[in-house]
Amino acid sequence: MNEPWDCIVIGGGAAGLSAALVLGRARRRTLVVDAGRQSNLPAHAIGGLLGQDGTSPAALYAAGHAQLDALPSVELRRGEVVAAARVADEATAAPRAPRFALTLADGSRELARWLVVATGMDYAPLDLPGVGELWGDSVFHCPFCHGWELRERPWAVLDETPHGVDRALLARNWSDDVALLTNGAAALSAEDRATLERAGVAIDERPVARLRSADGRLAAVVFADGAELARDAVLIGLEMTPRTALAEQLGLTLDGRGAIAVDGFQRSSLDGVFAAGDAGGSMQVAAAIGGGGGAGAFAVTSLVFEDNGRPWPPPAR
Repeated sequence: MNEPWDCIVIGGGAAGLSAALVLGRARRRTLVVDAGRQSNLPAHAIGGLLGQDGTSPAALYAAGHAQLDALPSVELRRGEVVAAARVADEATAAPRAPRFALTLADGSRELARWLVVATGMDYAPLDLPGVGELWGDSVFHCPFCHGWELRERPWAVLDETPHGVDRALLARNWSDDVALLTNGAAALSAEDRATLERAGVAIDERPVARLRSADGRLAAVVFADGAELARDAVLIGLEMTPRTALAEQLGLTLDGRGAIAVDGFQRSSLDGVFAAGDAGGSMQVAAAIGGGGGAGAFAVTSLVFEDNGRPWPPPAR
């Protein structure tokens, strides 16, 4: 275990790299631990990111690594943090002393004053044959990320939850031909049916058996009765779960989706721990970069305030 870090960033996706860039440019000694499991790696391109629209996730991360390599105070390490614990709290910590100890999968341990948790979330789309090979291309969960590339084509919204109606209405931004597939779930209310009809959304309540592809692209949705619905895109609902147990180990408060609850300063419920990206509730790359940058800036500022015995955030004047 070496000299304590000012901040350890856990996660090397868009949020984590953004936080590390801000910390490094402020000359704060920063370690980034990257497990390399970014959720958007299967996607061909990032959509809706200013100046990088259409860039592949791999290219974005490579550019981020190159920028961090130029900062002498930042170390980027491939690995996984498997345990996190407090070694001191605000009341007992000596000035500039580390508050957190992290254990990596290789058995090494690192100390840090501050943490930025940017571990992402695990995405669990509907377990259906055909989804896996098309995921991140013609089958996706974020229309803002992928909708433009599939605009003006026939879409299906495959969502058996109460959110399906809203997702189908949202899909109409990109396509005039949208069908909501409820996959045999409970019947829609009369109000929902009327809303969808007014919006021009078709409804099909049959159970879905699989997705059929041709030449690597979605060709049709195949129902359990053998019938097919030709579609070029499927917007699909999914469940998101925490990727690691670190939030639980640190006793952080979670929001209703399982992400770490943060305030306007990207602070978690535990002093000294910030969160960003999917782990902090920001589900798009642009928002993750913004949240990560904010977490880095607020971490730097709060370190300065602590070093000088001033309260953070500063009281209103």
